[in-house]
Amino acid sequence: MRCLSQLELLDILTKMAEADRSQFIVTTHSPILLACPGAVIYSFDSAPVKSVRYEQTTHYQICANFLSNRSRYLCLE
Repeated sequence: MRCLSQLELLDILTKMAEADRSQFIVTTHSPILLACPGAVIYSFDSAPVKSVRYEQTTHYQICANFLSNRSRYLCLE
């Protein structure tokens, strides 16, 4: 059995949802999977649960910050 990459899974989820053939409930910490076009993202970080934009997710913010400030996280300065 072949393992799918996150990008491959994202492509499958996107195509299935666009074809109106499927609806998915996915729990993830992956900023890649969170980027699924048309996804409604719910944050459980505080009560009550609320819908948030992709860029508001903690996982997006950590990943974006790491990629733009890698040395700060890896003590390379």
